[in-house]
Amino acid sequence: MMLAGLGWTEMALIAVVALLIFGRRLPEVGRSLGQTLVEFKKGLRGVDDDVKDVVNEAKGAATQAKDAARLDKP
Repeated sequence: MMLAGLGWTEMALIAVVALLIFGRRLPEVGRSLGQTLVEFKKGLRGVDDDVKDVVNEAKGAATQAKDAARLDKP
């Protein structure tokens, strides 16, 4: 993790700088960042589901090919 080397003083300094830069908008910025992360996770979940569907279809096709090859043997 990138923040593993930061102590409490560095974190406090980052918080003060964030307050100076964003001021009263800081809760709004945090909220929109959280919503962005939620949407990103939903997108990743959708991609993961698509990959699983393709893998399952490939397994089904392979099983059908094996069954057809077994039936063709004398």
